[in-house]
Amino acid sequence: MLQETPLWKASEKEQDNSQLRAFMRYASQRHGIPFANYAAIHQWSVERLEDFWGTVAAFFEIQFSHPYKKVVSPHTPFYRTQWFEGSTLSYAQHIERQFKDQRPALIYGGEKQTTVSISWNALFLRADEIKITLQKMGIQKGDVVAGYLRHHPDTIAAFLATNALGAIWSCCSPDFGPASVIQRFEQLSPKVLLAHQQYMHKGKKYDLKEKITAIHQQLSPAPQLLELDGSLDAWDFTTTEKRSLAPLPVPFDHPIWVLFSSGTTGQPKAITHRTGGMLLEQYKALVLHQEVVEGERFFWHTTTGWMMWNYALGALLCGATLALYDGAADLQKHWDFAQREKLHHFGHGAPFFNASSQSELHLNPKDFPALKTIGSTGAPLSKKSFAWLQQQFPKVHIISLSGGTDVCSAFLGGNRLLPVYAGFLQCAMLGAAVAAVDENGQKILHQKGELVLAQPMPCMPVYFMNDPEKKRYHAAYFERFDGVWTHGDWLEEQPEKGFRILGRADATLNRNGIRIGTAEIYHALQQSDAVLDSLMVDVEQNNDKSALILFAVAKDTPSEQLNNTVLECIRQHCSARHLPDQIVWVAEVPYTLSGKKMELPVKKIVEGQSLDIAATKGLMRNPNSLDAFFAFKKMRGNPH
Repeated sequence: MLQETPLWKASEKEQDNSQLRAFMRYASQRHGIPFANYAAIHQWSVERLEDFWGTVAAFFEIQFSHPYKKVVSPHTPFYRTQWFEGSTLSYAQHIERQFKDQRPALIYGGEKQTTVSISWNALFLRADEIKITLQKMGIQKGDVVAGYLRHHPDTIAAFLATNALGAIWSCCSPDFGPASVIQRFEQLSPKVLLAHQQYMHKGKKYDLKEKITAIHQQLSPAPQLLELDGSLDAWDFTTTEKRSLAPLPVPFDHPIWVLFSSGTTGQPKAITHRTGGMLLEQYKALVLHQEVVEGERFFWHTTTGWMMWNYALGALLCGATLALYDGAADLQKHWDFAQREKLHHFGHGAPFFNASSQSELHLNPKDFPALKTIGSTGAPLSKKSFAWLQQQFPKVHIISLSGGTDVCSAFLGGNRLLPVYAGFLQCAMLGAAVAAVDENGQKILHQKGELVLAQPMPCMPVYFMNDPEKKRYHAAYFERFDGVWTHGDWLEEQPEKGFRILGRADATLNRNGIRIGTAEIYHALQQSDAVLDSLMVDVEQNNDKSALILFAVAKDTPSEQLNNTVLECIRQHCSARHLPDQIVWVAEVPYTLSGKKMELPVKKIVEGQSLDIAATKGLMRNPNSLDAFFAFKKMRGNPH
């Protein structure tokens, strides 16, 4: 019933008052096209790129310091496409134009501190002070400013200062190990390293001075170092001054920031995004697909090392108040934070909501009167979690997003005009020509295929650092199929309900020639209260065959009966061909810092690879979890 009946649908009034409907009316008037429904405007958005992206720029009143000659000149591969040629603009300027005297720009809370409200006045005063410091350190347009920083107001201010100077931002979270930070920043040759001296996690304070010293000493050439103590003593919360950052306009393709791929199995890719592409994409994604509007309060739990930190900055573009929580993802504390701060938009990784649905939490919707959307990303949100959230909050729009660091946004997301079905992402977002294709590159429906994009988007990277001939860029997205972007996810499209993400293509399971997405297994097991978490890998063996091994976390003591329960659950919700050859009970499943299950590293470990090849502990949320997999490999023996 969960799949057949919509969990939620906006009222006709809510649909008519939505930002998405307003955009449809605007586009219709601008181009003389009557868009009957979302499907019609989406088709137009991916077929008429010039008209669509030009309309996005006009609808959001993008301020070009120098006008563009042409919206788009498409080419294949997509990285040869030219966007808004000749134009200049500033991301920070578009945030600054939302300045509201004495209105909160930020709300900042954490594990052991009272929540602080920070005005636009205070934010821009602090940002300008950091900008002046960076100028004294010689930072100019095109220089890289690297951060080893917490999810803290100082980090927001430092980004605004960097961007206002036309410099390039890149940041790692303090829970990254020094080797992982060096591996990233050495690709960028930053001129300045900003670093917080300590951070808090799960009630414990961690001193970072030794790590900062190690990072600083091993980067060559050595950047200038600016350390921050993490207090708010340098902030003037009472100021009424209206300080401008005087942002420097830069070309549309000028890098805004460098994000990094996970790097769990090799050198992370230095994914460089264009300023104009991020500006347009964030307006489109947050306003049209998540209905973020001026004066609302937006929260997404993240660290500074995950693309959701950069994505959440877009709330400031919308004139919303950005809520920050500095600390661990504690279930009760985060829901309390949402309640206490009267958040309108509450975003988190899917594991948080899956854990919430398995807990004893009981949330009263009357305690969350402002809550408008709940956003989930990082992994597929289970049907059980969809249903649990909707039961807790009957009137709230649950939005599951899927995209990635590659585009610092989502391809699939929310839609106020469409119903929500449990386990489904509602739509391909405007401008995203998403399709599931078979092994011959042909579009398919109601079947699992590879996720591709058939048209370029301005949020696609402008380049990778240190990849002048774009060889790594081309290999990452354009070698699998000609003329399209291949993202690396398994996808199923059901036009009447939406899309399902079925796992990573690089962690595909193969049973007698039939490819199985791991998310199908995880969705099935999430229907059972006896299994808290799971991870499945397809492991090569000496006989040229492979074995499906399910690693699972039990709620109670494992037993033969529990094994049979697991098998029956998979058989019932998937099929007999999805059944594992072996079930191994472990204490915990390994995750990256951004909350993704480490399927490929576990596969490599079980197949006999060493830790330095299979995974990078400094990028893991729970590195000690790997011990169980090495122990299993030793017991099993090397299959090669």
